[in-house]
Amino acid sequence: MASLTRVLLPTSSQFPQQCATSTCTKNYTISTTSRRRFSVFSMAEPNRSTVLVTGAGGRTGQIVYKKLKERSTEYIARGLVRSEESKEKIGGADDVFIGDIRNTETILPAIQGIDALVILTSAVPKMKPGFDPSKGGRPEFYFEEGQNPEQVDWEGQQNQIDAAKAAGVKQIILVGSMGGTNINHPLNSLGNGNILVWKRKAEQYLADSGIPYTIIRAGGLQDKEGGVRELLIGKDDELLETETKTIARPDVAEVCIQALKFEEAKFKAFDLASKPEGSGTPTKDFKALFSQVTTRF
Repeated sequence: MASLTRVLLPTSSQFPQQCATSTCTKNYTISTTSRRRFSVFSMAEPNRSTVLVTGAGGRTGQIVYKKLKERSTEYIARGLVRSEESKEKIGGADDVFIGDIRNTETILPAIQGIDALVILTSAVPKMKPGFDPSKGGRPEFYFEEGQNPEQVDWEGQQNQIDAAKAAGVKQIILVGSMGGTNINHPLNSLGNGNILVWKRKAEQYLADSGIPYTIIRAGGLQDKEGGVRELLIGKDDELLETETKTIARPDVAEVCIQALKFEEAKFKAFDLASKPEGSGTPTKDFKALFSQVTTRF
């Protein structure tokens, strides 16, 4: 005699002959031999991953958030921004949370229940007023009060990693920058912020956390079309010594999302740039791309 199991059949909209009203749901006893025919209906939701993008109001973060929303059969997207203004800028949906990564308590609602976290938060230097390019010289930069790299790129990212670990998040994608091997890199001098130093410190913290991670150190970010260039993987800033040291923001965003799909992307860190458009073959096989990576940090 076949064993018996109980499954929840769908509403009448799917099996009208079983129910008289659209709200009717019944339990039926069926044999295991019939179970497979109904298994697809017994799931209330498709098997989607919930992914939070922090820094979703930024130029690259917006693209990642939008791409996740477009792939709603695979992902449930969430965004984290700093202000109501930023939230409205990316559509103002209920899945966009407002929080301050420097204050862990404010980001917990966004992190609870997610499967993966994509970190795109970064301190942003501002140009001091009064610079006149016609007079020559170089502009000076500063960071707003409370928004310097130590507070944002180190403490803020540390808070996100700790909160994600406590919430049982399964993977963290962290987007950083190339140049971190050179303490004298020009980016470190902007506003005396040592931004690459603090980014690198946060990357190491993530690598030591035990959470499956992917660290993407992007080259110079460009506001250009994505998906039309051959992507290049590097390590230890070697790409900075070549002519191919830039990458389009949409390409970085795509790599973030593709890293959620492949085991080959986990526990790895790499530099990312691209060949010029028209040179090489546009990258489509991301599993192969991640398989090129041999470095854990």
